[in-house]
Amino acid sequence: MMPFRVAAAVLTHLPPANVGISPETLRAYTLKIGEQLCDIPTTKPVSAAKSITVTTDSTFIRSREEGNRHLDIRVGNVETSDGGRQVFGAVARSDTDIVVQIRRSLEAVGQTAATKVTAFTDGCPDLRSLLADAGVTTRPIADWFHIAMRLQHAKLAACGLLTDEPGRAEAKATIVAEIERLHWRIWNGKAKNAPTTFERIRKVIHLYKGECGHRTQGVASRKLWHAFHEIDQYLRSQSARLVNYAAQYRAGLRVGTAVTEGTANFLINRRMNKSQQIRRSRRGADPLLQVRCAVYNGTLGSGFGQRFKPIGRPDAAVAIAA
Repeated sequence: MMPFRVAAAVLTHLPPANVGISPETLRAYTLKIGEQLCDIPTTKPVSAAKSITVTTDSTFIRSREEGNRHLDIRVGNVETSDGGRQVFGAVARSDTDIVVQIRRSLEAVGQTAATKVTAFTDGCPDLRSLLADAGVTTRPIADWFHIAMRLQHAKLAACGLLTDEPGRAEAKATIVAEIERLHWRIWNGKAKNAPTTFERIRKVIHLYKGECGHRTQGVASRKLWHAFHEIDQYLRSQSARLVNYAAQYRAGLRVGTAVTEGTANFLINRRMNKSQQIRRSRRGADPLLQVRCAVYNGTLGSGFGQRFKPIGRPDAAVAIAA
């Protein structure tokens, strides 16, 4: 989680006196280990998993390669009903096959022919294809996290609507109420009734025609209509993958890939994307990502720094990263 130069400086205080290591050597050794990790046999757990939840998502890092501003990265989690967990990831079009990574993760947590597998993805069709190629034959459920974010955009836009006229004040109250009703409908598996909400809002949104917005903030009604257009398109494209999320939640089941958003943060964004905007090559980013996944999964030697309980090693001590 630190630059190779800083890590090399720290290591000079740990080995015996007069033994140092250069940042270039540390980097080369780390990437070499990352390239070898994919060849290590998967350790199968003692018992089979009754049910498994697979969540996948995509993110990006800045690229140093000519002609590519960003490198696409696929990340995901494999979780069992008894708390077992593995993370996986790979840079798109690298030497690491993300389909193989998904299969290895499923094997590592104890997938069998009798295991029930539930998958979650966002609206990206590529992720659904990857899951199908990895043997996840059940149709992935549309992720609630991405639906909720689109609804949140609409709510924020509605809060910015003007109430300078009596008609607009009443229209704003109607729009806010309809957004909450739309949220309830989708959450409770009644997304097919969403057009009713859109029609009711269309009947009052005309009161904001000709509205002038602030130069830096834009027109709230235009933002609102744009947000509803995105929601409508998303619901139409994902209609076959929408479920009763309320029933899922009450049953103690996952309703989205929010956990994978967190995975992307501690695997990638913390060092590669957000606070330290480093540009990397495809050849350098992917092996480093494999090392990070192995550290968090407890499959890189001593298990130092791992966050998850070691799968298949019930006698091993659980090391939790502070």
